[in-house]
Amino acid sequence: MERVVITGMGIYSCIGKNLDEVKTSLYNGKSGIVFDEDRKDFGYRSPLTGMVETPDLTKQLSRRERISLGDEGAYAYVATMEALNNAKISQEFLNENEVGILYGNDSTAKAVVDSVDKIRDKKDTTLVGSGAIFQAMNSTVTMNLSTLFKLKGINFTISAACASGSHAIGMAYQLIKSGLQDCIICGGAQEINKYVMGSFDGLGVFGMNLENPEKASRPFDKHRDGLVPSGGAATLIVESYDSAIKRGAPILAEILGYGFSSNGEHISTPNVDGPSKAMFKAIAQANLKPSDIDYVNAHATSTPVGDANEAKAIFQVFGENGPYVSSTKSMTGHECWMAGASEVIYSMLMLQYGFIAPNINLDEPDDDAKKLNLVRKTLDKKFDVFLSNSFGFGGTNSALIIKKL
Repeated sequence: MERVVITGMGIYSCIGKNLDEVKTSLYNGKSGIVFDEDRKDFGYRSPLTGMVETPDLTKQLSRRERISLGDEGAYAYVATMEALNNAKISQEFLNENEVGILYGNDSTAKAVVDSVDKIRDKKDTTLVGSGAIFQAMNSTVTMNLSTLFKLKGINFTISAACASGSHAIGMAYQLIKSGLQDCIICGGAQEINKYVMGSFDGLGVFGMNLENPEKASRPFDKHRDGLVPSGGAATLIVESYDSAIKRGAPILAEILGYGFSSNGEHISTPNVDGPSKAMFKAIAQANLKPSDIDYVNAHATSTPVGDANEAKAIFQVFGENGPYVSSTKSMTGHECWMAGASEVIYSMLMLQYGFIAPNINLDEPDDDAKKLNLVRKTLDKKFDVFLSNSFGFGGTNSALIIKKL
């Protein structure tokens, strides 16, 4: 079996448009949550969101290349360019080698709405435009990036709700470990606009602290009242150890384990056994003991039931005196299809620079969270191994274990 390493990262997030900006925000516990007037006017109960602007790619890409690229594709392009540069991978290398792409994305709203609105208004489908279909498909990110970067390896989209980005990394790990690929671009993307989150808002699951948006996302806090939606894109370059050594790549860390499970119960309410099974499976594949894990980046989204059940699952796996735990969603909000990939990058930045980012807005942990070793203020501490949790609707669970080399 091949060893699998991470050689590059790139991020486009509400807490920073590149790795340096994101690292600074994480260290300072800076929130990226804002009040969006456009959502208020549209009819949202909670017009809070993590906000990122659509990047201007007119200097990087031709009009023909941009025409099929929606918002999430544009975010992913920026993140992937940074990751490839970070990994010291040139276009020449991509041309000459079988590099694949696996990306998490589970819906595309704006492109679909825009197309349908145009047809309704004009009663003429030919006016939609040639790029509309490629913007509207769930596989928009992989089809666009594989074309733009001329990739010749594995190429498909992982659609697994809020665990999509994590499962994309996990599948890349398995394909490379088994020797089927040497190098895969993987990650997750989530569009941010008023169309994509309206149905979520209608369910009443969003935080309602409209006066203080930066304090609205409060994972594990006793008084949390819902999540805050967010988005952007995160890309990792995952590669076999031999491939990385051969080309003299910077090796940032090694992926040791990928655990997964399905709850097999309620479509939206998480349980305890599914997440704990995924964590146990990842630990077993990594050939580690629970005590070897130094830090857990929790999925915790700031919902009453979800956070409580994850706290129970983490305690079930690690027991008393467990690893440090924090949820970076306290700063970013819930980045949905992107979250599983971005939270690996957030944890990787902590691993690289020797600190653990705080779980901000944690005034009073609930009874289950009190049992965990929660980090409330930035902790300057070097560590070696972390576990990142990602869970999604339908009861899909993913846990990744990564070690510093």
